[in-house]
Amino acid sequence: MLNKVPEVTAIFWVIKILSTTVGETGADYLAVHVGLGASVTAICMTGLLIAALLTQLSRQVYVPWVYWLTVVLVSIVGTQLTDLLTDKLEISLYVSTAAFACALAVTFAVWYGVERTLSIHSIVTTRRELFYWTAILFTFALGTAAGDLATEALGLGFQLGVAAFGMLIAAVMTAYNFGANPVLTFWLAYILTRPLGASLGDLLSQSREYGGMGLGTIQTSIVFLTVIVGLVAWVTFEGDGRRRADPAQ
Repeated sequence: MLNKVPEVTAIFWVIKILSTTVGETGADYLAVHVGLGASVTAICMTGLLIAALLTQLSRQVYVPWVYWLTVVLVSIVGTQLTDLLTDKLEISLYVSTAAFACALAVTFAVWYGVERTLSIHSIVTTRRELFYWTAILFTFALGTAAGDLATEALGLGFQLGVAAFGMLIAAVMTAYNFGANPVLTFWLAYILTRPLGASLGDLLSQSREYGGMGLGTIQTSIVFLTVIVGLVAWVTFEGDGRRRADPAQ
């Protein structure tokens, strides 16, 4: 099958950050405001994620709306996984951050040991795609734990959290432009966009007394989902236009 991951462009990163923000605000909305609670939200979203992932795996080519729907659901489930460990099991954010970092490292090690590559430009078999989505889930869980650790446990706050993770991503981009390993820099940036998006979501949605802008989880989620849908539609139509212009594709 053809590569199942989109081109890594500016639009890719914009949608990725928006998706992580929706994962943060959407999970909070369902668990707190709808009243489902963390456990029920996790169960419901995991069921939807499995359905979306099976749809994604059944495709032989990259389909934008299926791929990005799966990413949004992975973001929500990854957020809920960390919240369950922190809120329900009362596991320290230091411990959960370290545990998810180890789980991601093991995933990468096994993936590389089996496939001899971690490049997202070679997701052309079902086995590689399963490794890819496992890594994606752990990046979201790790990013959530690391983001909460920085903004809450370490006391950076939402604004400083956005600035700190934004600067780290900028440093990774600079390293890439100066010739750093593209696979390494991609995955570092992918991990860091999760706490950036989470900090941004909290900054926008949380009340002013907690350091946020008070927009609420509903408004923030709707606005970001609308932008995601618009960008995914644009990418889809752009891809269709290229294929019509070049029948060889």
